[in-house]
Amino acid sequence: MKARIHVSLKPGVLDPQGKAILGALESMGVDGVSDARQGKLIELDLADTDPDAARARVDDMCRRLLANTVIETYDIDLSE
Repeated sequence: MKARIHVSLKPGVLDPQGKAILGALESMGVDGVSDARQGKLIELDLADTDPDAARARVDDMCRRLLANTVIETYDIDLSE
């Protein structure tokens, strides 16, 4: 089973990398972008075969290590 975890900053948390991306796009002449937020994607290959057990394990991994839940949110996508 494969897990894809999308981690992003919570709304209202300052995102300097997102601001740098926005500034770079503007300096390149790209129009129509009003904001940019940066995040990360983590992919895990799991031995689990039960989706509920896999989701629970990955959720525990996110809360303990993969995401800083004070300032970040995460979404988990599972596939076989």
